[in-house]
Amino acid sequence: MPFKFLKMKIPDVVLITPRVFEDGRGHFYESYKKSEFLANGITDDFVQDNCSQSVKGVLRGFHYQIAPYAQSKLVQCQNGTIFDVAADIRKNSPTFGQWVGCELSEENKHILYIPAGFAHAFYTVSEQARVAYKVSAEYNSAAERGIIWNDKTLNVQWPDKDVILSDKDTLFPALEQIGLD
Repeated sequence: MPFKFLKMKIPDVVLITPRVFEDGRGHFYESYKKSEFLANGITDDFVQDNCSQSVKGVLRGFHYQIAPYAQSKLVQCQNGTIFDVAADIRKNSPTFGQWVGCELSEENKHILYIPAGFAHAFYTVSEQARVAYKVSAEYNSAAERGIIWNDKTLNVQWPDKDVILSDKDTLFPALEQIGLD
C-alpha cells in the first residue's frame, strides 16, 4: 500500500502519509491514487489543482465555499513548512467549532484531507513555502466565504500571533457571525 491514512481528532479529517522511495538520485512518491483513496473512504472527485507560494509569517485563511460549490481539499506542502488547520463549520456536526492542525512539509510529505464543510487556513513557518492542493469543486467567487483567522470561538493555537494577511482575510467575520445552512 503506497499510503497510510490516519484519522485526526476530528475523524473526517485524514492525515495521509505516502510511501517514499529514496536513493542517490532523490525521491519518488505517489501524491494521489484514486483507487487507494476510494478504498479508504475519500470518495471526492477532485476537479481543480491550486498552488500558492508564501513567505514566512503569511497566514492564508480561513477560507471555504458554500454549497453547491463547497470544496473538499487534499493539501500538501511541496517546499518549506506550514502549519495547516481545518475548522469544522458544519452546523449540525458534533465537532462544530473545533479544529485540527498539523505540520505539512517537504520533509514529511504528509497530505491533509479536508472534507467539504470545513474552513481551511495555513501559516507559513519556513522562510518560504509552496503549497499545492486539489479541490473537489471549481473556484466560484460568489460562493467564497471566510472566517477571521484569530476567531475567539475556534481559538486556534497558531505558531505565531504576528501574521501577514491579505486585505480580504482581515475583513472576514467571526464564526458566530457567519450564516450556515
